[in-house]
Amino acid sequence: MSREPAPLPVTHNTALQRFEVHADGLLAFLSYTHEGTAVVMDHTYVPDEFRGRGVGATLVGAALDEARHQNWSVVPRCSFVAAFIERHPEYADLVDHQRPL
Repeated sequence: MSREPAPLPVTHNTALQRFEVHADGLLAFLSYTHEGTAVVMDHTYVPDEFRGRGVGATLVGAALDEARHQNWSVVPRCSFVAAFIERHPEYADLVDHQRPL
């Protein structure tokens, strides 16, 4: 019987404006900046060792959940974030269509 590994915890590093996953001495992150009332999600980085384990999706989900909690609109300038939102339409209402992507 195989078991799925436990999901890696996501930390919101407000000082560096990014969501982070730390494991095995490695760092994966989703960075953002604020533009008025919107949060611009501009880059997702996942080390090769984490790829294929859902770490990127975990980061994006945590970031979008925080955006909803904080009442932020989202500008998905990172193509990974944009693709995640397309695959998860429950987050589509967060997208700020008034700002350029």
